[in-house]
Amino acid sequence: MMNNQYGCQDYYNTTRRNLLKGAGAASLATFLGMPVRDLVAAAPKAATAEHVILFWNGGGMSHIDTWDPKPGRPTAGPFKPIKTSASGVEISELFPKTAEQMHHAALIRSIAGTNGDHGRATYELQTSYQMTGNSTVHPGLGSIVVSQRDSLGDLPAFVSIGGRAPKAGYLGQTCEAYYVGRPGERDPYLTFPDGISQVQGNKRLDILAKMNLRKTKQLSSTEMKAAEVALNDAVDLMKSPALAAFELEKEDPKVLARYGETEFGRAALLSKKLVETGVRFVQVNRGGFDNHSNIEDAMNNHGATMDPALASLIEDLSVTGMIDKTLIVMLSEFGRTPRVNDNAGRDHWARVFSCFMAGGGIKGGTVIGSSDEDGAMPDENPVQVSDLHATVLHAMGINPKHEITTPQGRPMTLVRKEAKPIVDMFA
Repeated sequence: MMNNQYGCQDYYNTTRRNLLKGAGAASLATFLGMPVRDLVAAAPKAATAEHVILFWNGGGMSHIDTWDPKPGRPTAGPFKPIKTSASGVEISELFPKTAEQMHHAALIRSIAGTNGDHGRATYELQTSYQMTGNSTVHPGLGSIVVSQRDSLGDLPAFVSIGGRAPKAGYLGQTCEAYYVGRPGERDPYLTFPDGISQVQGNKRLDILAKMNLRKTKQLSSTEMKAAEVALNDAVDLMKSPALAAFELEKEDPKVLARYGETEFGRAALLSKKLVETGVRFVQVNRGGFDNHSNIEDAMNNHGATMDPALASLIEDLSVTGMIDKTLIVMLSEFGRTPRVNDNAGRDHWARVFSCFMAGGGIKGGTVIGSSDEDGAMPDENPVQVSDLHATVLHAMGINPKHEITTPQGRPMTLVRKEAKPIVDMFA
């Protein structure tokens, strides 16, 4: 597993510019062997989060039908707003259980997106950067986080459930996500095949290690390092008792029922178990939000699936005291059009949309920004897409302006240079 103190630092170098620039204190500390986390304590509204759970709703979730209702307006749609446990904050009736947990949560209602294309918008929302035509692959948010925070325990620092997370790009193999297809199912690649005993399996692994050693003479050190990291991680995980955190069959049926007997409900429960076991970043991927038609039926189904899982996760983390250490984010690549189209659906809309956050030091009941009366444009306090990434990193005690050098020698900041964390969200 990734046991070095600074995550993926093998894949970038400290530069002279890093040491000399105004923000270079963290880089200098790294150079001298000092923990970077000791230097961020002086930042305003100091971070408390140690883990992130990102619910990625692929396809473009309607902001008006979820977190930013517009009662009485022509764009309101079929769903009414309901009161929540946070005074003055209303959300869609699709989330009655989550409404009871809003005193732990905050909403951003003024994200000013730039892309209405799924691919480009997803890239930007996952990385903070615009998709370019060159060969640069910017790392996703999960990879950025685990590159800057030390791993905890034997489990992978970054786990993606129900879909592939963005690549780690220039951060390297050790910052890639461990993929879980269906929550609760054992990974067949982490057990020896039927008929192969533990002794036989270990002998085969020894042979493989010797073959890799010979192959080192034929391949570059970078190629071999990536292969060795992947193999060593898998072997360590096979042998670790912490692997039991991925299992759900022993869970209390009442708990499973409370989260919902759905893939999403099981993924939310699994994400809770993983952060409790030390996983830094969990990304839960769910699609089906590209509702160009029949959005009422689609959103009713989405609400029935997401609401019990999200509310149960927040409630359980608050009971155990993990809520301040765990930042929960629900995000999509853009919103949907204010106007309902002729097919009773909503189309792509990037000009303004919303984000839900909870825990992780968030000041419960906070609403950042607003859209206009029809949910068509930002009104108060527009938030740029990259500000979301800077906010997550701030919650984790990571300087979003920290500069690294790619293997090609190119200096890059963790997120776009103009990004600013929304510090008003934090208690």
